[in-house]
Amino acid sequence: MFLKLLLWASRVLVLLMVVVCLLPLLPSGEWWVRLWDFPRLQLTAALVFPLLLLAIHAWLKRPRKEHAVWVAVILAIAGWHLYHILPFTPVWPTEVPSAEMRSDDNRTALKVLTANITFKNDHYSELIEMVRREDPDLLLLIEVDSAWEEGLAPLDDYYDYRVGEVRDEGQGLVLWSRYPFLEEQVEHLVSERRPSVFATLDVPGMGAVRFVGAHPVPPGLEEDIESEDAEARRDSRERDAELMLIAEHVQEDPDNRWIVTGDFNDVGWSHTTRLFADLSDLKDPRRGRRLLSTYHSAYPFWRYPIDHLFVSDGLHLVELERVKVIGSDHFGIVTTLAVGRKDQEKPEASEEEEEEAQEMVEEGEEDAAEHDAGASE
Repeated sequence: MFLKLLLWASRVLVLLMVVVCLLPLLPSGEWWVRLWDFPRLQLTAALVFPLLLLAIHAWLKRPRKEHAVWVAVILAIAGWHLYHILPFTPVWPTEVPSAEMRSDDNRTALKVLTANITFKNDHYSELIEMVRREDPDLLLLIEVDSAWEEGLAPLDDYYDYRVGEVRDEGQGLVLWSRYPFLEEQVEHLVSERRPSVFATLDVPGMGAVRFVGAHPVPPGLEEDIESEDAEARRDSRERDAELMLIAEHVQEDPDNRWIVTGDFNDVGWSHTTRLFADLSDLKDPRRGRRLLSTYHSAYPFWRYPIDHLFVSDGLHLVELERVKVIGSDHFGIVTTLAVGRKDQEKPEASEEEEEEAQEMVEEGEEDAAEHDAGASE
């Protein structure tokens, strides 16, 4: 009886692993489908359990063909997850070239700090101390509400330029800059409640640098909406649409240098984020280097890389680090960039990718309208 239960437990576990492995392949924006894009690293580690159960069963009742079949399935699942994870390790080629800055190097280094501070957090002085210690040229803070605006007032003396929108319930977004803005605006690409910051910076030694800061709606977010189900969770459609619209902005001005950063509420290996990168031709500095998972900061074994910084050709990486944000459930990302040669040929997005992106935008706008938050025309 014990051996039968052991074998059936192994079978059920492996089948469940197959299901959650394949679920993200479904063309669905439902949050419970998209959720399984996130824990690929954790799911790979969890394969140890059915493998161990099979090993115990084979040891007690001798190996047989069924054991080999289930082990092959487990290895296939692990291979599929690793296919997504390995590009974010040193075994993969880098997308963004490294730039070594010497003491006599006269190139400008642009330091960017992106951090979701968590609006329920109240460690204002600790954040200001961290910012002064890191001393970034550009500072994008996410979830800035009215209390945080008051707590961060000293930053307005520390930086000469600022653009953004302060909103409650984790929807505020503010950019501070050491360099002047040639252009600046706050856009609501999909939802009136979700601002994105667009700015063109005049950086000495670099020229004009286009910047976008974003914080799309997280799939699975519980919101009070006017519907029969007040506890309904948001799906991924609005998030996906916002990322596609940002990619369109980059496509319209491909000759400039771009930095797009923020809490995307999506992992770097997901189909949506890869489609965003393909359409915009922006590069992820983490690819070929390290995973740099940023959420959840309190749970080391349950973290995902959902805070991002993408750059265009012509910007090379000097340094990429993660920084602790006291009181927040996110780590911040500190990225130092330098000017490099534009030496990569821009690939054209396929017609299928363009059509898919347009469908995502239309579905996202419909979703925002359903929640009485559609972007105004």
